[in-house]
Amino acid sequence: MKLYIKYMVSLRCKMMVKEELKKLGLKYVFVELGVADVMEDITTEQREKLKRDLLSLGLELLDDKKAILIERIKNVITEMIHYSDELPQINYSDFISEKLNLDYTYLSNIFSEVKGITIQHFIIINKIEKVKELIIYDELNLTEIADKLHYSSVAHLSHQFKKITGLTPSFFKSLKDKRRNTLENL
Repeated sequence: MKLYIKYMVSLRCKMMVKEELKKLGLKYVFVELGVADVMEDITTEQREKLKRDLLSLGLELLDDKKAILIERIKNVITEMIHYSDELPQINYSDFISEKLNLDYTYLSNIFSEVKGITIQHFIIINKIEKVKELIIYDELNLTEIADKLHYSSVAHLSHQFKKITGLTPSFFKSLKDKRRNTLENL
């Protein structure tokens, strides 16, 4: 039986869900971002207790089919951008459709209806978050970051970065450097 969980975004979240399932005596096949596959059927009491316990951890057990589908889309995108070493070589729409085994137009329409933004815009927001993370780590230059995240050029990356954050990547980097200098002078 699959359980869908909102706000699962890290390895720590997966560990917390595993722990809560163990407390209820439920054996799981796997626990991934946004989903836990439990071996046996779950009673109403177990479901309610799990719902309460997850909520106290900042997670939410989902019941609504649209909400579950939206979380699955978000999790595919999050995993693709933040937890994969390499972005897929195929179109993101094909990748998402393939992963969820559903028509992309259908997914796109539901996502836009519920979230108020397109899947493409959600991908861009996540890519910019990844760019910010890579700038802060300071291991790659902008050309390498643009290449890693499949931007056609540094100019394209910079344009999207400014559109989303209001800052240029170099100004964002300088803020990080200024903060480091200030902390070193304490």
